[in-house]
Amino acid sequence: MFTSKANSIFQDVIKTYHIKNTVDQPFTNIYDKSTNLLEHLLYRKCWIDTVQWHYEDIIRDPQIDPVAALKLKRQIDASNQDRTDMVEYIDSYFLEEYKHVTPKENATINTESPAWGIDRLSILALKIYHMNEEATRKDASESHRNACQKKLDILLEQRVDLSTAIDTLLNDIKKGDKYMKVYKQMKMYNDDELNPVLRSQK
Repeated sequence: MFTSKANSIFQDVIKTYHIKNTVDQPFTNIYDKSTNLLEHLLYRKCWIDTVQWHYEDIIRDPQIDPVAALKLKRQIDASNQDRTDMVEYIDSYFLEEYKHVTPKENATINTESPAWGIDRLSILALKIYHMNEEATRKDASESHRNACQKKLDILLEQRVDLSTAIDTLLNDIKKGDKYMKVYKQMKMYNDDELNPVLRSQK
C-alpha cells in the first residue's frame, strides 16, 4: 500500500531531524529526484512540516524578542508557501501517474485531493512522535504520561483510518471510480498585486 511507504518515510524524516533537533540544520534529501521522484517529494514534504512544527514551538515563547519573532513569522510564511507547493507537486505526480485512466461515467470527485490527505498524514506523524515523547517523558507526572498515552492511542488509530482512506482514494482513481483535479491555492497575501498592503508599498 502507498501509505505504508509514506508513513515509513515520514518516520525516517522526523527521526533524522531530531538527531540535531534544530531548525537551522541543513537539509539533505536521501532520495534522488530522477529515480525516486515520489519518495523525494514525500521526504521533502515531511522535512518542511517538521521544521515548521518547531518554528511554531519557538514563536510561542512568551519571552521571544519582537525582532526575532517578526523574522520567524516571515520564515513561517515562507515555509507555508513551500508546504503548499509540495502538496501541488505531489498531486501533479499522481495526475501524471493516472493520466491514462479514463474515469467512469458515474465517477465522482473527492472532497480533497490525494496530496492534501498526505499533508494531513505527515502532520499526524509529527503529532504521534511528539505525543509519544510526552507519554514516555521521565520527568513528567504519571497522570500526565497516562493522559498523553490515551491521546497517542487515538492518534495511532487516526493514522490507520487516514491511511486506509488515502489508499482507497488512490485505488478508486486508478480504477476510474474517482477522478482528481489540482487547484492552485491562489494565496493572496503574498502577492504584490492582490494584497492591498503590499500593493500600496509599490
